[in-house]
Amino acid sequence: MSALTYTPEMGARITALLSEWKLPTAAGELVRRLVAGGHGEALGVVAEVLELEAAGRKERRTDRLRRASKLPPGKTFDTLDKTRVPQSALLRVQELSRGDFVDHAGNVLLFGMPGVGKSHLACALGHALIDTGRSVLFTPTYQLVQHLLAARRDLSLPRALRALDVFDAILLDDLGYVQQTAEEAEVLFTLMAERYERRSLIITSNLVFSEWDRIFKTPMATAAAVDRIVHHATIIEIERKSVRAEEAKKRNAGKRNSEDEG
Repeated sequence: MSALTYTPEMGARITALLSEWKLPTAAGELVRRLVAGGHGEALGVVAEVLELEAAGRKERRTDRLRRASKLPPGKTFDTLDKTRVPQSALLRVQELSRGDFVDHAGNVLLFGMPGVGKSHLACALGHALIDTGRSVLFTPTYQLVQHLLAARRDLSLPRALRALDVFDAILLDDLGYVQQTAEEAEVLFTLMAERYERRSLIITSNLVFSEWDRIFKTPMATAAAVDRIVHHATIIEIERKSVRAEEAKKRNAGKRNSEDEG
């Protein structure tokens, strides 16, 4: 493979990469010295090697982020049956996958009955955010609540919350699926308050806001939680019948047909 012909834009790219990798002396001297010494053509080879290094670093970082995310590997946009998801919801989530909302500590909420595909959409969004270099953590809500509750009992809740700060977005799946005690509701609210306007939350729930008193127990706590979540939030409602219910209905119909034929 022949080396690229040197251009000023190539020199700027070399300098930018070296600066990004915290090599300030190389960034300030390499291009200038080679050009001044009449070896500008060598910068084509340097640029190729640095681009290979950049691609390798990106791939390794993406792999690390995906392993740390605990996202279900099979729930991506590629595996999503797009005929079973409302087009408006799919387009909105794909738009969010650019990650701008994460940069502004915004939230995303996906509402819908069980089995409508909201978790798959949320996970697909999480995988897409990782592809952009952002860190994501997937967790069933009840599991994270239990983890934080144990930390509070050990007097280490602040440390547990700081550990979650490494994630640009936390995907809380099935908020409200399990009834919570007052203690559990309190640590969940603490998580939301700590991340408010600092880090993002992606939440799936089958409970609309008017039913969140089942989670936070009192009208005041519910209003405070909703206020923090809704501020800077994108809300997506998936209004359709359960995919799992439709599949079960088809299986049962097929079974009855087989029995009738027999």
